Amino acid sequence: MRRRALTLVLAVLVVLTGAAQAQATGYRYWSFWDRDGERWTYATQGPSLARPSDGDVQGFRFAVSEDSNDAARPRGAAEFAVICARTPARDGTKRVALVIDFGTAADAPSGEAPPARRTACARVSPEATTAEALAAVAKPLRYDTNALLCAISGYPAKGCGEPVVEGEQKKEASGASGGGPSLGLVAGIAVVVVLGAAGVWQVRRRRDG
Repeated sequence: MRRRALTLVLAVLVVLTGAAQAQATGYRYWSFWDRDGERWTYATQGPSLARPSDGDVQGFRFAVSEDSNDAARPRGAAEFAVICARTPARDGTKRVALVIDFGTAADAPSGEAPPARRTACARVSPEATTAEALAAVAKPLRYDTNALLCAISGYPAKGCGEPVVEGEQKKEASGASGGGPSLGLVAGIAVVVVLGAAGVWQVRRRRDG
């Protein structure tokens, strides 16, 4: 009986611990996009290196994602003619249409609320980078020591590309526990199983005696 109880305990621990570790890890960050016709494509250069041309549309989206393959794209319409309608062409400058999507409440850091999505038309010098165009219309910007873009227009107030365990967004938004059992829950269930098995063994021992 004791051997059977120990086997059951081990099985419970294996299943629950595996479920706890199965949670995928993503990262909370600003992704950078180029507009190619009617669709967004993940930018191959960072905003501090990219040099858009006059008439280009570029976007930024704040979200939690594992990598560029599942990164959330900027939402809403993104037409240069609409975004830059009130910014006429001027010699010696270029215009870059920018879509800035601050994401959803589910992706927001704890205690922060995302501003509304916005668009802006930056008029900058012909050699300006996307980072310079962004700085012209969406200050303050914040970067880390590796030049990773951390905040646009001051959002978020802190943090930069930090890892986020799947289910943590719901926990931060609602205060409830995230998906997957915690270590405390695993340990608690294991204790219950051990105590229950021990009680059954004690009863059978007395009955047999």
